[in-house]
Amino acid sequence: MTHILGLTGSIGMGKSTVATMFRDLGVPVFDADAAVHALQGPNGALLPAIEAAFPGTTGPAGLDRAALRDRIFDDPDARRRLEAIVHPAVAAERQRFLDTHAAAPLVVLDIPLLFETGGDARCDSVAVVSAAPDIQRARVLARPGMTESAFAAILATQMPDGEKRARAHHIIRTDTTIGATQVQVAALVACMVPGEGG
Repeated sequence: MTHILGLTGSIGMGKSTVATMFRDLGVPVFDADAAVHALQGPNGALLPAIEAAFPGTTGPAGLDRAALRDRIFDDPDARRRLEAIVHPAVAAERQRFLDTHAAAPLVVLDIPLLFETGGDARCDSVAVVSAAPDIQRARVLARPGMTESAFAAILATQMPDGEKRARAHHIIRTDTTIGATQVQVAALVACMVPGEGG
């Protein structure tokens, strides 16, 4: 029986780094963001539906993210229309991943808005990647083009870190060394995968 581990964490917490650590230990990882990018990239399966709903937001290079962001930023109805296009397609990709790895003892669903979208209900357990607020802030503001206001806007769409940690079965700290984080990930895999060493 495959154990489905949901992996989530707010922006700048180090979730992508932790997902890579799971992959390096041989655990299959479904990357929801990567699935969305593929569906919306050049010749992506969702481009016709997005173009029909939001004319002028797609082209040969795929989705024009800035144009679409401007279109839906202050419009909850537009955001819901977009989600109605994207979410079912991502769900289908996730199911394909689960079917492909049905024999694996452990799989990871890397989903940024796992709790916010109710995705935790499809997981056997959830690991939240977390770091101290000052470290999170420094990481995010070091990203190209990131501003204080953009960071604040992103945080406003995400469940507070404290609430995520309270709902998690496992917490992986990244406000430490890479090696210490790897030890946490390896220990988690070892307790979920029969026969794995410590």
